[in-house]
Amino acid sequence: MTIRYPNGKLYSPNPAVQKTAKKGKDKDFSFSNRGKTLEDEINEANDYYVKKQLAIIHKKPVPVQIVKVEYPSRSAAVIREAYFRTPSTTDYNGVWNGHYIDFDAKETASKTSFPLKNIHLHQMTHMQQVTEQNGVAFIIVRFSAYERYFIVPYEVLQKAWLAMEKGERKSIPFSTIEEEAFEIPTSYYPRIDYLPIIQKLIEAQSHGFESEEIVE
Repeated sequence: MTIRYPNGKLYSPNPAVQKTAKKGKDKDFSFSNRGKTLEDEINEANDYYVKKQLAIIHKKPVPVQIVKVEYPSRSAAVIREAYFRTPSTTDYNGVWNGHYIDFDAKETASKTSFPLKNIHLHQMTHMQQVTEQNGVAFIIVRFSAYERYFIVPYEVLQKAWLAMEKGERKSIPFSTIEEEAFEIPTSYYPRIDYLPIIQKLIEAQSHGFESEEIVE
């Protein structure tokens, strides 16, 4: 099926995610994680939080406009082409402990950095707006080469984005991620229990991050 963005550009899934998911069969993951994508792991954690009444966080539905359907038989329909109705913001949002939580999930096969091309301007603008309303905005990044997970605050992304706009590097070095982001330790179930790490992020934010505006 062909899916396009509102501007007509062809949508293609993140190759790093596809590559990781394919190679997952050959890696020595724990049984609970074998073959799972980052999205699977976050959904698993969110289901756990709901069942334990810890938080209500869900993946946002993406509105799609279907433009081409074929009917190979009377009882079957095959979607051949569709468009995203509006640009996506972030993948997940919800409420935890009185805090509005809003974040995106990103995965990279790079061993040295997180490429900023994985984030779009409208997503940065959205996270800025969430932050201005005292919400908690961030991304969860999985470095698949190391099987390490990090919560990267919007403020860290913002600093790197503004530097990129000034002609500096187009990625965040892995060393910076280790220093300025918050690592999520893995466990058996859920594999990525990220709520305690959000608490650390909130405590850090209470001490004050400097913020500058992202201009479209």
